[in-house]
Amino acid sequence: MVLRDDPTLMFTNAGMNQFKEYFLGDATPKHSRVTDTQKCLRVSGKHNDLEEVGKDTYHHTMFEMLGNWSFGDPGDASKGYFKKEAIQWAWELLTDVFKIDSASLYVSVFEGSTDADQLDMDQEAYDLWKKIVPEDRIIMGNKKDNFWEMGDQGPCGPCSEIHVDIRSDAEKAKTPGKDLVNMDHPQVVEIWNLVFMQFNRKANGSLEKLPAKHVDTGMGFERLCMVLQGVQSNYDTDVFKPYIREIETITKSTYGKNEETDIAIRVVADHVRAVAFSIADGQLPSNTGAGYVIRRILRRAIRYGFTFLNTQEPFIFKLVETMSQEMGEAFPELKAQKHLIQNVIKEEEQSFLRTLDQGLILLENVISSAKGKEISGKKAFELYDTYGFPIDLTALILSERGLTLNEAEFNSALAEQKNRSRAASETSTEDWTILVDDNEQEFVGYDTLQTPVKITRYRKVTSKKEGDLFQLIFNITPFYGESGGQTGDKGYLEGASGDVVYIIDTKKENNLTVHLTKNLPKKLDQTFSAIVDEKQRKRSASNHTATHLLHQALRKILGTHVEQKGSMVRSASLRFDFSNFSKVTDEELQQVEDFVNARIEEQLQKEERRAIPYNQAIKDGAIALFGEKYGDAVRTIKFGKSMELCGGTHVQNTGEIWHFKITSESAVAAGIRRIQAITGDAAKEYFQKESEQFEEIKSLLKNPKDTIKAVEDLQSENSHLKKQIEELLKDKAANIKGELKSELSDKNGVQFLAKEVDLDAAAIKDVAFQLGGEVENLFLVLGSKKDGKAILSCYISKNLVNEKNLNAGQIVRELGKYIQGGGGGQPFFATAGGKNPAGLQEALDKAETYIN
Repeated sequence: MVLRDDPTLMFTNAGMNQFKEYFLGDATPKHSRVTDTQKCLRVSGKHNDLEEVGKDTYHHTMFEMLGNWSFGDPGDASKGYFKKEAIQWAWELLTDVFKIDSASLYVSVFEGSTDADQLDMDQEAYDLWKKIVPEDRIIMGNKKDNFWEMGDQGPCGPCSEIHVDIRSDAEKAKTPGKDLVNMDHPQVVEIWNLVFMQFNRKANGSLEKLPAKHVDTGMGFERLCMVLQGVQSNYDTDVFKPYIREIETITKSTYGKNEETDIAIRVVADHVRAVAFSIADGQLPSNTGAGYVIRRILRRAIRYGFTFLNTQEPFIFKLVETMSQEMGEAFPELKAQKHLIQNVIKEEEQSFLRTLDQGLILLENVISSAKGKEISGKKAFELYDTYGFPIDLTALILSERGLTLNEAEFNSALAEQKNRSRAASETSTEDWTILVDDNEQEFVGYDTLQTPVKITRYRKVTSKKEGDLFQLIFNITPFYGESGGQTGDKGYLEGASGDVVYIIDTKKENNLTVHLTKNLPKKLDQTFSAIVDEKQRKRSASNHTATHLLHQALRKILGTHVEQKGSMVRSASLRFDFSNFSKVTDEELQQVEDFVNARIEEQLQKEERRAIPYNQAIKDGAIALFGEKYGDAVRTIKFGKSMELCGGTHVQNTGEIWHFKITSESAVAAGIRRIQAITGDAAKEYFQKESEQFEEIKSLLKNPKDTIKAVEDLQSENSHLKKQIEELLKDKAANIKGELKSELSDKNGVQFLAKEVDLDAAAIKDVAFQLGGEVENLFLVLGSKKDGKAILSCYISKNLVNEKNLNAGQIVRELGKYIQGGGGGQPFFATAGGKNPAGLQEALDKAETYIN
């Protein structure tokens, strides 16, 4: 479900994504006829069903797409099949094998278009269907419904959809199913789409015929289950019922009694599958890119649980156990990654529930500062954009309080943000210009950094961020394209005439190595020398080999539970993410570092095997990284006892790495740790800088003979001075406490004082609790200013909390708006901080109103 080497998509959103290279002609399929089931996620871009999920009974974020495929061969039509077979077999499977009543099925065909494409009606499909079903069950579909395109460019073609009507006989008698096809009726739904790939959409919008015709069909597994199990909703199938029962038990709610509750339960049941599969496939929630999409899905589920199922504690992570039991046999990654998935989801739930709590406080500030019944949409957008507080929750709370939201303002602010984001990432890609008809590209970069090449095709790519770039494809290349965590090579092309073009990056796209340049060679059809930047390649190779040794070290020192969860290999540094449920101690990190450096000192020679059977490599002890795609033939890299499947570049001998130095260890998510490290030249620069800093420290200490003892003496002196300062502050606080006690005044039987003092937060708390122990019925509000900020603290005797219904936490939240801040605490003591010291006195003046 999580895509690796395809920059055009974050996730697999259709069954055909994995076969794009075959449709585009960039690779030759091993089999011309294929059937499969594919995990899909539709929550971004053109195919975005997220906001529909839960509200209806047949849309999902993650779903399984069942498909059958024919990859046509223009030279041998017998290898594939096209419309005739696809239509006949689809009908046979649905009616003869699955025993679906043919009287409940309708089919649609493309009616043609009168726009710029000037496409004819799909008469061939119509005539084929006419032999199978009555003509009144064949529906003409427009371009939106019956012409399938994977994007703005690429293979496309007319499609023929099969729809099923699962309504009762009484409902069917009232309204013919034909009238409800493609009308978003929950019981008249598309069950199978037969796509006939005939055309290629070019960058200028025109269509050209493909050299070979392909079949791409997609049938939703969940919808098929609904039909075969005779129920009216996908959520009433045994795919979802176990989750719904578990949610009912955990949240003490009942499904089927209340629409709001039902939607919330459906949202949670659907979303946990999408998030769990994403984590199992290696994509963790984060603040950017694909990780942000996953975080957004999970937060939507948490929000529905929080608002409609009354859950203030994490609970979604508990559903992973049910998911593992239900789907773990078909998808073993769910069992293997179960604990990781549970921990990541639980941590995300805890974090977002804290965000919701903070958002509620901020929303209260917005409400209390509003001058009318309408709340500013700009303020609501700030809550949504800066703090992640859901806008629908804001609207719900406002309606409960008899307030309205200025939705026009909110939508305007949201549109501005989207436009800024879209403009920043907007990219236009021209069509490939073919120079040499050669779809087979050979990579020779393991053996050489320089080779003669011909440019076979090129295209122009324009983005607002990077300007105009050109993508070049060679017939043969020594350049390594970014993949497997390793960044792409840089270098240059040199023509016979001395024409030089610099290659600024190398990517992998649809099985091709794509070379990025800022300009084109003056003469495109000449033979070039393609030359890789040797220094950068060597640094990247050193870091990549170091990640293998690091992986071995972690499994040796921490345990074999350690699994690689991601890596980034650059020329300057390396990053390695791995599963481990606790922080790696300093002692363990030193052991890891020593282990890797010992392997470097051993000068282990690389043992490489190419194109060996996958099963043989695993049998021989090679480690396969979870989430990576491997073909039948693989490459293994071995240094001593470290052996992994890997397509990256490596040193010939570990001695070339020179030295390995860990620079940081941190948490990425629950159960995932990250080590960052450097090797070679970067390690030399690191030690040089450390040496220079040490000399500077010695100079500051007047060049002592024993630098360590001089630092220890300085620390001892500093500690002694700190103690003296603490004693002085205690004396100061004691004096202030005496002054405060004498200034207390009786207000309606309450000993009250609100005053600014020259103390820090810790001292204020200490003074407040001391006075609380000495004075009965105390209501004390103290404020302080320091470093351009303000502090407010409120202490209330516990008997007053109960007798007069006073709450220190609520009071400081309300007074905190005067210092442009917020806070909270317990009913008897709470603190708020703010960025507006000028408002402190006004806050103190308002304190008395709570006891008047």
